[in-house]
Formats: sequence, C-alpha cells, structure tokens
Amino acid sequence: MALIRPPAIAGTFYPADPAGLRAAVEKFVRATPSEGPAPKAIIAPHAGYVYSGACAGAAYARLLPDQAQITRIVLLGPCHRVAVRGLATSSADYWKTPLGAMPLDRGVLAGLSDLPQVATHDGTHQQEHSLEVHLPFLQVCFPQASLVPFVVGQANAEEVAGVLERLWGGPETRIVISTDLSHFLDYDACNTLDTRTAQAVEALDYAAIGRDQACGRIPMSGLLHLAKQRGMRIERVGLCNSADTVGDPARVVGYGSWALYE
Repeated sequence: MALIRPPAIAGTFYPADPAGLRAAVEKFVRATPSEGPAPKAIIAPHAGYVYSGACAGAAYARLLPDQAQITRIVLLGPCHRVAVRGLATSSADYWKTPLGAMPLDRGVLAGLSDLPQVATHDGTHQQEHSLEVHLPFLQVCFPQASLVPFVVGQANAEEVAGVLERLWGGPETRIVISTDLSHFLDYDACNTLDTRTAQAVEALDYAAIGRDQACGRIPMSGLLHLAKQRGMRIERVGLCNSADTVGDPARVVGYGSWALYE
C-alpha cells in the first residue's frame, strides 16, 4: 500500500476547495506571463496565499516556457515545527493536496543514501507548511512532475549545495527554494531590511544574510553558494510584504522571489 502524506494546511494557508484552489493558483501564475528562457531554479515565499501567492506565482510563471519538459522538482524549505539536523526527506510515496496526490521520486531519493547530511524524518514534514504551500503551484504548473522534498534544519551552505549538486540533472529537473524574508517588523523597517537582503541575494552573497532576514536562509544559502560556483545569473521577480495586501502594517512579514539561470 502506498504511503501518503495528507495535507496539513488546506483551508488555512490555501483554499481547501479544489476548484477554488486551482483558480487561485492559475490567477497568480497568469498575472505575470513570461517567455523563455526559463530558469533552472526559483526562490519563492511560503505564506498564506492571500499574502504571498502573487509573489510566488510570478516566480512560477518564469518556469512555464519549459512546462512540457519539467518532470522533476527538487523542493527545499526551512523547518518551523520539528527541528532536524541536515536535510530531512520523507518516506511517503505521495504528498496530497486538494488537487490530488503528487508522487515522490523514490528512486532519486534512494540514490542519496550515501550522503551523511540526508536522512528520512516524517515527523518534521507532518505539520510543516514551508513545502506544502508550494505543492498546488507544482500540481497546476507541472502535473507530470515528481517531487524530491527536503526540510532543511541545522546545516551549512556546503551541505545543502552538495545535495543540490547531486540532484542538478538536466532540463527535466528544476529547483525551488522556499523562504519568507523578515518577520514582524513594521512596514518601513521591513522594507529596509528586505531591500538589504535582496541585494545580498542578488550578489550571491549568502554569508551576508542573517538569521533575522530569511527563515529559509540555509536552503537559500546552499543554492546561492552553488549558483556562484556555476556562474549563474539571478533576476529579481518580486519584493513585497504582507501589508501590501491585507496585513497589519505594524507587524508584517516580507516576501521575495527570484529566478536563477544557467
């Protein structure tokens, strides 16, 4: 019998109704149409769709020119619930949302068994939202794709980069890094700090990004480290915060999205 991770945040971070969820994702992605070339990797936020859906959708729109050839998504995000050492993947065969079940690439995951920084830890995934928020985008944009998911805990940029290097693949594989930016500052302070963070991201200077600047700074640092080694080009897609939609301007969370090109 197949092992399935059920949705943990349907109806809170994103709509639980399948038709409404699909419509929301399609609206976000179609709002900023993009023509090729498509990036190898994107960085996108993981808040509730009412806050960060548009910022994430703009990043996914960059990938659509290669929609037909993308069959594997490597997805990394931070852990908010259960702490882990290294990169924790899942033993499930499928991850489910109201849009259906997305298969995990068990063969690819089995090929990482020699990496000491990679382990299986279902507990850290059970209630984690940083990866699940992205699944409906992946299901709508790449319905034929399999998933290679990791919650990233205590690790360094080199350890994350080592996993990404192993999984890099060709045009069939794309990488998604899930992160929000600053948390719970006022509107102006958020914009100031997030602008500084964006400048560091765009310089591929992961060492300049502190703990208070991005909850997913560790998985993002691994990608930026590898991107610098590979001479990749990075483009800012969006930069906003929760008060730009319906959030309280006295206590906001920042969001950014980027596309990285080989």
